[in-house]
Amino acid sequence: MTDQETANKVVRLGRVAPTIHDVARAAGVSISTCSKALNNKGKLKIETRERVRNAATQLGFRPNELAQSLLRGRSFTVGLLISDIYPRVMPLLAGIEDTLAAEHISVFLCNAHDDRTRERQHLNALLAKQVDGIIVAGRRVDLRAPVDLGHSQTPLVYVYSPIDDPDALCLMPNESQGARLAIEHLCALGRRRFAHISGPRDRAAIQIREATMRQVLDEQGYDLPAQRILHGSLDEPFGYAAANILLDRDPDIDAISCGSDVLARGVLDALRERGVCVPDDVGVVGYHNMEPIATAARPPLTSVDANLYELGHRAAHDLLAMINGQPRAGVHLLPFRLVVRQSCGAR
Repeated sequence: MTDQETANKVVRLGRVAPTIHDVARAAGVSISTCSKALNNKGKLKIETRERVRNAATQLGFRPNELAQSLLRGRSFTVGLLISDIYPRVMPLLAGIEDTLAAEHISVFLCNAHDDRTRERQHLNALLAKQVDGIIVAGRRVDLRAPVDLGHSQTPLVYVYSPIDDPDALCLMPNESQGARLAIEHLCALGRRRFAHISGPRDRAAIQIREATMRQVLDEQGYDLPAQRILHGSLDEPFGYAAANILLDRDPDIDAISCGSDVLARGVLDALRERGVCVPDDVGVVGYHNMEPIATAARPPLTSVDANLYELGHRAAHDLLAMINGQPRAGVHLLPFRLVVRQSCGAR
Protein backbone atom coordinates (compact mmCIF):
# COMPACT_ATOMS: atom_id res chain seq x y z
CA MET A 1 0.00 0.00 0.00
CA THR A 2 1.39 3.42 -0.94
CA ASP A 3 1.71 6.35 1.49
CA GLN A 4 -1.19 8.13 -0.17
CA GLU A 5 -3.38 5.02 -0.05
CA THR A 6 -2.71 4.69 3.68
CA ALA A 7 -3.52 8.38 4.20
CA ASN A 8 -6.77 7.96 2.28
CA LYS A 9 -7.66 4.93 4.38
CA VAL A 10 -7.12 6.88 7.59
CA VAL A 11 -9.37 9.66 6.30
CA ARG A 12 -12.10 7.16 5.31
CA LEU A 13 -12.00 5.65 8.79
CA GLY A 14 -12.72 9.12 10.18
CA ARG A 15 -9.61 9.19 12.36
CA VAL A 16 -8.85 12.82 13.22
CA ALA A 17 -5.37 12.37 14.68
CA PRO A 18 -3.16 9.74 13.01
CA THR A 19 -0.85 7.89 15.38
CA ILE A 20 2.75 6.76 15.15
CA HIS A 21 1.37 3.30 14.36
CA ASP A 22 -0.24 4.72 11.20
CA VAL A 23 3.03 6.36 10.17
CA ALA A 24 5.03 3.18 10.77
CA ARG A 25 2.52 1.12 8.80
CA ALA A 26 2.53 3.61 5.91
CA ALA A 27 6.34 3.69 5.82
CA GLY A 28 6.64 -0.09 6.16
CA VAL A 29 8.86 0.08 9.27
CA SER A 30 8.63 -0.91 12.92
CA ILE A 31 7.36 1.44 15.63
CA SER A 32 10.88 1.70 17.02
CA THR A 33 12.37 2.63 13.67
CA CYS A 34 9.58 5.13 13.07
CA SER A 35 10.21 6.78 16.43
CA LYS A 36 13.94 7.06 15.77
CA ALA A 37 13.34 8.59 12.36
CA LEU A 38 10.84 11.16 13.63
CA ASN A 39 13.09 12.14 16.55
CA ASN A 40 16.26 12.12 14.46
CA LYS A 41 17.88 9.47 16.64
CA GLY A 42 19.59 6.15 16.07
CA LYS A 43 21.53 4.89 13.07
CA LEU A 44 19.14 4.69 10.15
CA LYS A 45 19.58 4.92 6.41
CA ILE A 46 18.81 8.31 4.92
CA GLU A 47 16.23 6.64 2.67
CA THR A 48 14.44 5.17 5.70
CA ARG A 49 14.28 8.52 7.53
CA GLU A 50 12.93 10.21 4.42
CA ARG A 51 10.30 7.52 3.89
CA VAL A 52 9.08 7.86 7.49
CA ARG A 53 8.99 11.65 7.34
CA ASN A 54 7.14 11.61 4.03
CA ALA A 55 4.58 9.23 5.48
CA ALA A 56 4.14 11.49 8.53
CA THR A 57 3.63 14.49 6.26
CA GLN A 58 1.11 12.66 4.09
CA LEU A 59 -0.89 11.58 7.14
CA GLY A 60 -0.71 14.96 8.85
CA PHE A 61 0.92 13.29 11.86
CA ARG A 62 1.83 15.45 14.86
CA PRO A 63 3.79 14.06 17.80
CA ASN A 64 2.02 13.72 21.13
CA GLU A 65 3.32 16.80 22.92
CA LEU A 66 2.28 15.55 26.35
CA ALA A 67 4.22 12.32 25.91
CA GLN A 68 7.21 14.22 24.56
CA SER A 69 7.05 16.62 27.52
CA LEU A 70 7.24 13.71 29.94
CA LEU A 71 10.31 12.38 28.13
CA ARG A 72 12.04 15.78 28.03
CA GLY A 73 10.99 16.89 31.50
CA ARG A 74 9.84 20.16 29.88
CA SER A 75 6.60 21.23 28.25
CA PHE A 76 8.08 24.32 26.56
CA THR A 77 4.99 26.25 27.60
CA VAL A 78 4.57 29.12 30.06
CA GLY A 79 1.44 30.43 31.74
CA LEU A 80 0.75 34.16 31.67
CA LEU A 81 -1.90 35.17 34.20
CA ILE A 82 -3.12 38.77 33.88
CA SER A 83 -5.58 40.64 36.06
CA ASP A 84 -7.49 42.05 33.08
CA ILE A 85 -7.15 43.21 29.47
CA TYR A 86 -6.44 46.93 29.26
CA PRO A 87 -4.53 49.05 26.71
CA ARG A 88 -1.31 49.41 28.69
CA VAL A 89 -0.91 45.64 29.08
CA MET A 90 -0.38 45.06 25.35
CA PRO A 91 3.31 46.11 25.13
CA LEU A 92 4.00 44.10 28.30
CA LEU A 93 2.47 41.00 26.71
CA ALA A 94 4.41 41.63 23.48
CA GLY A 95 7.71 41.79 25.37
CA ILE A 96 6.96 38.52 27.14
CA GLU A 97 5.73 36.67 24.06
CA ASP A 98 8.54 37.83 21.76
CA THR A 99 11.21 36.76 24.25
CA LEU A 100 9.69 33.33 24.89
CA ALA A 101 8.92 32.70 21.21
CA ALA A 102 12.61 33.16 20.43
CA GLU A 103 13.21 30.15 22.68
CA HIS A 104 10.39 28.15 21.01
CA ILE A 105 8.20 28.43 24.10
CA SER A 106 4.43 28.90 23.73
CA VAL A 107 2.38 31.07 26.07
CA PHE A 108 -1.01 30.26 27.61
CA LEU A 109 -2.71 33.62 28.24
CA CYS A 110 -5.24 33.57 31.11
CA ASN A 111 -7.36 36.60 32.06
CA ALA A 112 -8.61 36.54 35.66
CA HIS A 113 -10.81 39.65 35.25
CA ASP A 114 -9.75 40.76 38.76
CA ASP A 115 -11.57 37.71 40.15
CA ARG A 116 -9.65 35.57 42.65
CA THR A 117 -11.88 32.54 42.03
CA ARG A 118 -11.20 32.68 38.30
CA GLU A 119 -7.52 33.25 39.03
CA ARG A 120 -7.47 30.04 41.09
CA GLN A 121 -9.15 28.13 38.25
CA HIS A 122 -6.56 29.36 35.77
CA LEU A 123 -3.69 28.44 38.09
CA ASN A 124 -5.04 24.93 38.54
CA ALA A 125 -5.36 24.51 34.78
CA LEU A 126 -1.82 25.79 34.14
CA LEU A 127 -0.33 23.47 36.76
CA ALA A 128 -2.28 20.56 35.31
CA LYS A 129 -0.75 21.34 31.91
CA GLN A 130 2.68 21.16 33.57
CA VAL A 131 3.81 24.54 32.30
CA ASP A 132 7.49 25.27 32.80
CA GLY A 133 6.80 28.57 34.56
CA ILE A 134 4.18 31.20 35.31
CA ILE A 135 4.18 34.99 35.02
CA VAL A 136 1.59 36.89 37.06
CA ALA A 137 1.03 40.38 35.64
CA GLY A 138 -1.07 43.08 37.32
CA ARG A 139 -1.95 46.61 36.31
CA ARG A 140 -1.11 48.52 39.50
CA VAL A 141 1.79 48.56 41.92
CA ASP A 142 -0.49 47.96 44.92
CA LEU A 143 0.46 45.03 47.15
CA ARG A 144 -1.41 41.82 46.33
CA ALA A 145 -1.68 38.37 47.93
CA PRO A 146 0.76 35.77 46.57
CA VAL A 147 -0.65 33.08 44.33
CA ASP A 148 -0.84 29.63 45.88
CA LEU A 149 0.96 26.95 43.88
CA GLY A 150 0.53 24.33 46.57
CA HIS A 151 3.44 21.88 46.58
CA SER A 152 4.43 22.77 43.02
CA GLN A 153 7.94 24.14 42.51
CA THR A 154 6.97 25.82 39.25
CA PRO A 155 9.06 29.01 38.75
CA LEU A 156 6.99 32.15 39.22
CA VAL A 157 7.58 35.81 38.35
CA TYR A 158 5.39 38.73 39.42
CA VAL A 159 5.21 41.75 37.12
CA TYR A 160 3.49 44.96 38.22
CA SER A 161 2.20 42.86 41.15
CA PRO A 162 4.30 43.24 44.31
CA ILE A 163 3.84 40.74 47.11
CA ASP A 164 5.16 40.60 50.67
CA ASP A 165 7.60 37.72 50.21
CA PRO A 166 11.40 38.24 50.08
CA ASP A 167 11.85 34.95 48.26
CA ALA A 168 9.59 35.97 45.37
CA LEU A 169 10.75 37.78 42.25
CA CYS A 170 8.80 41.01 41.60
CA LEU A 171 9.58 43.27 38.64
CA MET A 172 8.16 46.77 38.93
CA PRO A 173 8.41 50.07 37.07
CA ASN A 174 10.22 52.69 39.16
CA GLU A 175 7.31 55.08 39.74
CA SER A 176 9.41 57.53 41.75
CA GLN A 177 12.06 57.79 39.05
CA GLY A 178 9.37 58.29 36.41
CA ALA A 179 7.73 61.14 38.31
CA ARG A 180 11.11 62.76 38.89
CA LEU A 181 11.85 62.72 35.15
CA ALA A 182 8.67 64.68 34.41
CA ILE A 183 9.00 67.31 37.14
CA GLU A 184 12.71 67.93 36.66
CA HIS A 185 12.08 68.39 32.94
CA LEU A 186 9.38 71.00 33.57
CA CYS A 187 11.58 72.79 36.09
CA ALA A 188 14.44 72.89 33.59
CA LEU A 189 12.09 74.61 31.15
CA GLY A 190 11.47 77.41 33.65
CA ARG A 191 8.11 76.25 35.08
CA ARG A 192 7.50 77.42 38.63
CA ARG A 193 3.82 77.20 39.63
CA PHE A 194 2.91 73.53 39.49
CA ALA A 195 -0.41 71.73 39.76
CA HIS A 196 -1.08 68.02 39.94
CA ILE A 197 -4.12 66.05 38.70
CA SER A 198 -4.14 62.34 39.40
CA GLY A 199 -6.14 59.22 40.20
CA PRO A 200 -7.55 57.75 43.43
CA ARG A 201 -5.51 58.78 46.45
CA ASP A 202 -5.42 55.26 47.94
CA ARG A 203 -3.38 53.75 45.10
CA ALA A 204 0.30 53.13 45.79
CA ALA A 205 1.55 54.54 42.47
CA ILE A 206 -0.44 57.75 42.95
CA GLN A 207 1.04 58.23 46.41
CA ILE A 208 4.60 57.56 45.19
CA ARG A 209 4.32 60.04 42.32
CA GLU A 210 2.87 62.81 44.47
CA ALA A 211 5.50 62.33 47.16
CA THR A 212 8.25 62.44 44.53
CA MET A 213 6.78 65.55 42.94
CA ARG A 214 6.79 67.32 46.31
CA GLN A 215 10.37 66.21 46.94
CA VAL A 216 11.65 67.45 43.58
CA LEU A 217 9.88 70.80 43.91
CA ASP A 218 11.24 71.19 47.44
CA GLU A 219 14.75 70.53 46.11
CA GLN A 220 14.18 73.23 43.48
CA GLY A 221 12.82 75.69 46.05
CA TYR A 222 9.20 75.62 44.85
CA ASP A 223 6.07 74.74 46.79
CA LEU A 224 3.02 72.65 45.91
CA PRO A 225 0.09 73.81 48.04
CA ALA A 226 -2.81 71.42 48.62
CA GLN A 227 -5.19 73.64 46.63
CA ARG A 228 -3.21 72.83 43.47
CA ILE A 229 -3.67 69.05 43.81
CA LEU A 230 -6.80 67.17 42.77
CA HIS A 231 -7.52 63.43 42.90
CA GLY A 232 -10.30 61.64 41.10
CA SER A 233 -10.98 59.12 38.36
CA LEU A 234 -8.33 58.52 35.72
CA ASP A 235 -10.49 59.60 32.81
CA GLU A 236 -10.89 62.49 30.40
CA PRO A 237 -13.97 64.13 31.99
CA PHE A 238 -12.21 64.42 35.34
CA GLY A 239 -9.12 65.88 33.67
CA TYR A 240 -11.30 68.48 31.97
CA ALA A 241 -13.18 69.40 35.17
CA ALA A 242 -10.04 69.42 37.33
CA ALA A 243 -8.16 71.76 35.00
CA ASN A 244 -11.02 74.27 35.16
CA ILE A 245 -11.17 74.06 38.96
CA LEU A 246 -7.42 74.57 39.34
CA LEU A 247 -7.23 77.55 36.99
CA ASP A 248 -10.22 79.15 38.70
CA ARG A 249 -8.30 78.85 41.96
CA ASP A 250 -4.96 80.00 40.54
CA PRO A 251 -4.83 81.47 37.00
CA ASP A 252 -1.03 81.75 37.23
CA ILE A 253 -0.39 77.99 37.15
CA ASP A 254 2.22 77.32 34.45
CA ALA A 255 2.70 73.52 34.70
CA ILE A 256 0.26 70.63 35.18
CA SER A 257 1.43 67.10 35.87
CA CYS A 258 -1.20 64.46 35.06
CA GLY A 259 -1.55 60.91 36.36
CA SER A 260 -2.39 59.49 32.92
CA ASP A 261 -2.45 60.48 29.27
CA VAL A 262 -6.25 60.23 29.26
CA LEU A 263 -6.44 62.74 32.10
CA ALA A 264 -4.01 64.98 30.25
CA ARG A 265 -6.18 64.98 27.14
CA GLY A 266 -9.09 66.31 29.19
CA VAL A 267 -6.76 68.95 30.64
CA LEU A 268 -5.65 70.04 27.17
CA ASP A 269 -9.26 70.37 26.01
CA ALA A 270 -10.12 72.56 29.02
CA LEU A 271 -7.10 74.80 28.53
CA ARG A 272 -7.84 75.26 24.85
CA GLU A 273 -11.45 76.22 25.55
CA ARG A 274 -10.29 78.78 28.13
CA GLY A 275 -7.94 80.36 25.62
CA VAL A 276 -4.86 79.17 27.54
CA CYS A 277 -1.99 78.42 25.16
CA VAL A 278 -0.13 75.15 25.60
CA PRO A 279 2.82 75.19 26.00
CA ASP A 280 3.38 78.98 26.02
CA ASP A 281 1.18 79.62 29.06
CA VAL A 282 1.01 76.17 30.66
CA GLY A 283 3.16 73.07 30.17
CA VAL A 284 1.41 69.70 30.45
CA VAL A 285 2.91 66.25 31.04
CA GLY A 286 1.04 62.93 30.97
CA TYR A 287 1.82 59.45 32.21
CA HIS A 288 2.12 56.02 30.51
CA ASN A 289 2.86 57.30 26.98
CA MET A 290 -0.14 55.67 25.32
CA GLU A 291 0.94 56.66 21.83
CA PRO A 292 -2.49 56.75 20.09
CA ILE A 293 -3.56 59.29 22.72
CA ALA A 294 -0.30 61.17 23.26
CA THR A 295 0.53 61.69 19.60
CA ALA A 296 -3.03 62.65 18.62
CA ALA A 297 -3.38 65.21 21.43
CA ARG A 298 -3.40 68.92 20.58
CA PRO A 299 -0.56 69.67 20.98
CA PRO A 300 1.17 66.26 21.09
CA LEU A 301 1.67 65.24 24.69
CA THR A 302 4.96 64.85 26.54
CA SER A 303 4.58 61.70 28.62
CA VAL A 304 6.40 59.36 30.98
CA ASP A 305 6.86 55.88 29.50
CA ALA A 306 7.17 52.81 31.75
CA ASN A 307 9.04 50.82 29.08
CA LEU A 308 6.50 48.01 29.42
CA TYR A 309 7.88 46.05 26.46
CA GLU A 310 11.28 45.95 28.17
CA LEU A 311 9.58 45.05 31.45
CA GLY A 312 7.94 42.10 29.70
CA HIS A 313 11.24 41.10 28.11
CA ARG A 314 12.96 41.17 31.50
CA ALA A 315 10.19 39.09 33.09
CA ALA A 316 10.47 36.41 30.41
CA HIS A 317 14.28 36.47 30.56
CA ASP A 318 14.30 36.01 34.33
CA LEU A 319 11.68 33.27 34.15
CA LEU A 320 13.81 31.39 31.63
CA ALA A 321 16.77 31.66 34.01
CA MET A 322 14.65 30.26 36.85
CA ILE A 323 13.43 27.40 34.65
CA ASN A 324 17.09 26.58 33.97
CA GLY A 325 17.83 26.38 37.68
CA GLN A 326 19.13 29.91 38.31
CA PRO A 327 17.34 31.40 41.34
CA ARG A 328 15.90 34.91 41.23
CA ALA A 329 14.30 36.87 44.08
CA GLY A 330 13.62 40.36 45.39
CA VAL A 331 11.88 43.48 44.13
CA HIS A 332 13.56 44.99 41.08
CA LEU A 333 12.62 48.48 39.88
CA LEU A 334 13.03 49.15 36.17
CA PRO A 335 13.49 52.69 34.80
CA PHE A 336 11.01 54.91 32.99
CA ARG A 337 11.89 57.22 30.11
CA LEU A 338 10.51 60.62 29.23
CA VAL A 339 9.09 61.02 25.71
CA VAL A 340 9.24 64.74 24.98
CA ARG A 341 6.66 66.27 22.66
CA GLN A 342 5.28 69.79 22.20
CA SER A 343 2.97 70.05 25.24
CA CYS A 344 5.70 71.02 27.68
CA GLY A 345 7.45 73.59 25.53
CA ALA A 346 10.36 71.56 24.17
CA ARG A 347 10.24 69.86 20.78
